[in-house]
Amino acid sequence: MPDQDEVRAPFGGRPDVASRVLGGSVRCANDEFFADAHNLIEPGPASHDPAAFGIRGKLYDGWETRRRREPGEDFAIVRLAAPATARGLNIDTTHFRGNYPPRAAVDGATLLGHPALDEVLAADWVPLTGVAELAGNQANLVPVTAADRLVTHVRLRILPDGGVARLRVFGDIVPDPRRLGGRVDLAATLAGGQVTACSNMFYAVPGNVLAPGRARVMSDGWETARRRDQGNDWLVVRLAAPGLLHHVIIDTTRFVGNAPGAARLSDAESGAELLPRTRLLPDTEHRFRIRVAAPVREVRLDIYPDGGISRLRVVGEVPPARRDAIAQHWLSLLPPEVAATVDRTEFFS
Repeated sequence: MPDQDEVRAPFGGRPDVASRVLGGSVRCANDEFFADAHNLIEPGPASHDPAAFGIRGKLYDGWETRRRREPGEDFAIVRLAAPATARGLNIDTTHFRGNYPPRAAVDGATLLGHPALDEVLAADWVPLTGVAELAGNQANLVPVTAADRLVTHVRLRILPDGGVARLRVFGDIVPDPRRLGGRVDLAATLAGGQVTACSNMFYAVPGNVLAPGRARVMSDGWETARRRDQGNDWLVVRLAAPGLLHHVIIDTTRFVGNAPGAARLSDAESGAELLPRTRLLPDTEHRFRIRVAAPVREVRLDIYPDGGISRLRVVGEVPPARRDAIAQHWLSLLPPEVAATVDRTEFFS
């Protein structure tokens, strides 16, 4: 069984691009007799009440199909929050002990825009993994073996039937040139920003601070353990693209008695100070102006001495000199037939 840190932030701490928090959705499932497939992408671990039964049997916080009496397999299709290169999956069978699928496989498809369900079902599906052996009542971490390719949808196939609590798809959201026009949040997960390092994630993973929207509860942010030394906590964010930064938002919403006392922002590559050590207030969205002369690729946020923040926004513009390489890289990861349909006039507009 994987250790707890590996389960909380597997595959290099990459974001779960299937998560409903980021904008993932379940498009369909061939069978949901015992439990709804939409549970697969819910945030947080699956809950379980041993005494909860419905008219069809035991109630599970997950997706569960009926027992098959003929050859075949069951499937569920998830639209990812943004096109991404998948790196690994967690096919989590927590609480499914005698009714989990013994094997599973995941495929990917690339359909830009808003395809109808019949288009999704008829898509060109390519294997992302081989057939993986699953264990019951635990996280099952499965690496992606396919070559780099942007996918927009994944299809979970369980062989032959059973229940899965959660499906996590960990991957890299490659900066989409159609989303990088004007002044944007270059740290946002959906733009391609990613936390690459942090000092401590005792209470919650740091990638939460790059999620869209405002935090609903404290666990929807990043919170460190209480420090008993003279140091401070920090995280590093690789921006979606090098940018000329305009302002930063450090949001302590939901952190009332455990917000940091102060924060500092710097260029993680050069060490140049972008925001000097500045006092923070609890449960407050702080906005600070930044003035830089050169594009910044990575930022480091230091908090003093510890505590929690709910969101970090790093807003700036991608300079024209950087744009062509970003566009060409994004196009190169699309299937050729899909790349041929892209309207280039939407890039950076």
